[in-house]
Amino acid sequence: MSAPLVQLAGIRKSYGSATDVEVEVLHGVDLDLAPGEFTALIGPSGSGKSTLLNLIGLLEPPSAGSYVLGGRETAKLPEDELTALRATEIGFVFQFHHLLPAFTATENVLMPGLIAHGPVTRERREAARELLGDVGLGERLDYLPRKLSGGQQQRVAIARALSLAPPLVLADEPTGNLDTHSADEIFALMRRFNARSGTAFLIVTHDPRLARRCDRIVELVDGGIAGDRPNLATGGNN
Repeated sequence: MSAPLVQLAGIRKSYGSATDVEVEVLHGVDLDLAPGEFTALIGPSGSGKSTLLNLIGLLEPPSAGSYVLGGRETAKLPEDELTALRATEIGFVFQFHHLLPAFTATENVLMPGLIAHGPVTRERREAARELLGDVGLGERLDYLPRKLSGGQQQRVAIARALSLAPPLVLADEPTGNLDTHSADEIFALMRRFNARSGTAFLIVTHDPRLARRCDRIVELVDGGIAGDRPNLATGGNN
């Protein structure tokens, strides 16, 4: 059995420690994610799901506890190494796309590589165009975001998240602003890349339909893990 890709132990997160009022949002979370897992993270609003995703994505540090990513204890890493790890090991897909409006679909997909590796090469440009073809946008490579539908913009965001072939993709309500048909297409797209490349996905969703199509369902309630089960309907066995 392979080592976990993500290992969280006793993770706590508090806000307001510099003031008289300190609020703890996460209370001793323990969670492992294996390479290639396709996991839903569910729970009511305010349960700490987005905070947990931000911690796993190295966007903010925990207040206490241990976070090991790919065998590296993140608390011991300097900021420049954390930045490099975030750029190359983790892809992000958000509810609101966050595409750069002045750049084409291809240029948006190239952005993580530009940040991580410098000037764009012909090979990287061709790889970005191929990736956009894989997500069904081969005829819209040079479109600006405003010329794309919401579902098409989310396809660009998924291609961007996968552009450096990260072992982990974090998706925060990736279908939250889409109609049912577009949501199903986006979900199927993530499923296909998971099966093809072995990229692990952790998906925050309020949609029980989509959660039931993940291999594992983790439930967060009031800042703690309230449930963690394989989805036998999909053959999940983790």
